[in-house]
Amino acid sequence: MSNATVRYLSLEWIDALGIAVAADDRLNELAGHHRIGFTQVVVDGPEGTVIYHLQVGDGRATFGAGPAEPEDIRFEQDWETAVAVATGRLNAQQAFITGRIRLTGDREKLAPSLEVFAVLNDVFEQVRTHTDYS
Repeated sequence: MSNATVRYLSLEWIDALGIAVAADDRLNELAGHHRIGFTQVVVDGPEGTVIYHLQVGDGRATFGAGPAEPEDIRFEQDWETAVAVATGRLNAQQAFITGRIRLTGDREKLAPSLEVFAVLNDVFEQVRTHTDYS
Protein backbone atom coordinates (compact mmCIF):
# COMPACT_ATOMS: atom_id res chain seq x y z
CA MET A 1 0.00 0.00 0.00
CA SER A 2 1.15 3.53 -0.75
CA ASN A 3 2.12 5.83 2.09
CA ALA A 4 0.11 8.68 0.55
CA THR A 5 -2.38 10.28 2.93
CA VAL A 6 -6.03 9.54 2.15
CA ARG A 7 -9.06 11.33 3.53
CA TYR A 8 -11.30 9.24 5.76
CA LEU A 9 -14.27 7.81 3.84
CA SER A 10 -13.07 9.17 0.49
CA LEU A 11 -13.05 6.88 -2.54
CA GLU A 12 -9.26 6.76 -2.22
CA TRP A 13 -9.63 5.54 1.38
CA ILE A 14 -12.19 2.92 0.34
CA ASP A 15 -9.90 1.80 -2.52
CA ALA A 16 -6.89 1.58 -0.17
CA LEU A 17 -8.86 -0.62 2.19
CA GLY A 18 -10.15 -2.70 -0.70
CA ILE A 19 -6.56 -3.44 -1.73
CA ALA A 20 -5.53 -4.23 1.86
CA VAL A 21 -8.55 -6.52 2.41
CA ALA A 22 -8.01 -8.42 -0.85
CA ALA A 23 -4.34 -8.97 0.05
CA ASP A 24 -4.96 -10.12 3.62
CA ASP A 25 -4.46 -13.89 3.84
CA ARG A 26 -6.23 -14.12 7.22
CA LEU A 27 -9.42 -12.49 5.94
CA ASN A 28 -9.45 -14.65 2.84
CA GLU A 29 -8.91 -17.76 4.96
CA LEU A 30 -11.79 -16.75 7.25
CA ALA A 31 -13.91 -16.20 4.13
CA GLY A 32 -13.69 -19.95 3.58
CA HIS A 33 -15.53 -20.51 6.88
CA HIS A 34 -17.72 -17.42 7.20
CA ARG A 35 -20.29 -15.74 5.00
CA ILE A 36 -21.46 -12.22 5.74
CA GLY A 37 -22.34 -9.05 3.88
CA PHE A 38 -21.81 -5.97 6.02
CA THR A 39 -22.76 -2.42 4.97
CA GLN A 40 -21.58 0.73 6.73
CA VAL A 41 -23.48 4.00 6.24
CA VAL A 42 -21.98 7.27 7.48
CA VAL A 43 -24.24 10.33 7.24
CA ASP A 44 -23.62 14.06 7.59
CA GLY A 45 -19.96 13.91 6.56
CA PRO A 46 -18.01 16.45 4.53
CA GLU A 47 -18.84 14.46 1.38
CA GLY A 48 -22.45 13.77 2.38
CA THR A 49 -23.56 10.18 2.97
CA VAL A 50 -20.92 7.50 2.35
CA ILE A 51 -21.79 3.82 1.97
CA TYR A 52 -19.22 1.04 1.85
CA HIS A 53 -19.22 -2.70 2.44
CA LEU A 54 -17.31 -5.82 3.40
CA GLN A 55 -18.33 -9.04 1.68
CA VAL A 56 -16.93 -12.32 2.98
CA GLY A 57 -17.61 -15.80 1.61
CA ASP A 58 -16.47 -18.52 -0.78
CA GLY A 59 -12.84 -18.02 0.31
CA ARG A 60 -12.79 -14.37 -0.70
CA ALA A 61 -13.05 -11.07 1.17
CA THR A 62 -13.85 -7.82 -0.66
CA PHE A 63 -14.25 -4.25 0.51
CA GLY A 64 -15.64 -1.43 -1.61
CA ALA A 65 -18.03 1.43 -2.20
CA GLY A 66 -21.76 0.86 -2.04
CA PRO A 67 -23.86 -1.64 -0.08
CA ALA A 68 -23.06 -5.32 0.40
CA GLU A 69 -24.86 -7.72 -1.90
CA PRO A 70 -26.36 -9.63 -0.24
CA GLU A 71 -26.52 -7.45 2.84
CA ASP A 72 -26.85 -9.24 6.18
CA ILE A 73 -25.95 -6.43 8.57
CA ARG A 74 -26.11 -2.64 8.24
CA PHE A 75 -24.50 -0.14 10.60
CA GLU A 76 -25.48 3.51 10.39
CA GLN A 77 -23.85 6.41 12.22
CA ASP A 78 -23.07 10.07 11.77
CA TRP A 79 -19.67 11.47 10.76
CA GLU A 80 -18.75 12.54 14.29
CA THR A 81 -19.36 9.04 15.66
CA ALA A 82 -17.53 7.35 12.78
CA VAL A 83 -14.43 9.52 13.28
CA ALA A 84 -14.50 9.06 17.07
CA VAL A 85 -14.67 5.25 16.73
CA ALA A 86 -12.07 5.13 13.93
CA THR A 87 -9.59 7.18 15.93
CA GLY A 88 -10.19 5.35 19.21
CA ARG A 89 -11.77 8.32 21.01
CA LEU A 90 -15.04 6.37 21.33
CA ASN A 91 -15.45 2.66 22.00
CA ALA A 92 -17.66 1.03 19.36
CA GLN A 93 -19.53 -1.00 21.97
CA GLN A 94 -20.34 2.17 23.90
CA ALA A 95 -21.52 3.80 20.66
CA PHE A 96 -23.96 0.87 20.14
CA ILE A 97 -25.21 0.98 23.70
CA THR A 98 -25.89 4.72 23.52
CA GLY A 99 -27.57 4.47 20.10
CA ARG A 100 -24.90 6.43 18.23
CA ILE A 101 -24.42 3.41 15.95
CA ARG A 102 -27.64 1.82 14.73
CA LEU A 103 -27.63 -1.81 13.65
CA THR A 104 -30.20 -3.39 11.37
CA GLY A 105 -30.35 -6.75 9.67
CA ASP A 106 -29.72 -10.30 10.78
CA ARG A 107 -28.18 -9.83 14.23
CA GLU A 108 -27.73 -13.61 14.52
CA LYS A 109 -25.01 -13.44 11.84
CA LEU A 110 -22.99 -10.90 13.81
CA ALA A 111 -21.72 -13.03 16.73
CA PRO A 112 -20.35 -15.87 14.56
CA SER A 113 -18.48 -13.28 12.46
CA LEU A 114 -16.71 -11.44 15.30
CA GLU A 115 -13.40 -13.03 14.29
CA VAL A 116 -13.79 -11.50 10.81
CA PHE A 117 -14.31 -8.06 12.33
CA ALA A 118 -11.28 -8.47 14.61
CA VAL A 119 -9.05 -9.25 11.62
CA LEU A 120 -10.67 -6.41 9.65
CA ASN A 121 -9.66 -4.04 12.44
CA ASP A 122 -6.04 -5.13 11.95
CA VAL A 123 -6.35 -4.41 8.23
CA PHE A 124 -7.87 -0.99 8.99
CA GLU A 125 -4.82 -0.29 11.15
CA GLN A 126 -2.62 -0.53 8.02
CA VAL A 127 -4.60 2.30 6.40
CA ARG A 128 -5.29 4.27 9.61
CA THR A 129 -1.69 5.49 9.84
CA HIS A 130 -2.11 7.21 6.45
CA THR A 131 -5.61 8.59 7.00
CA ASP A 132 -6.62 12.23 7.46
CA TYR A 133 -9.69 12.40 9.74
CA SER A 134 -10.34 16.16 9.46
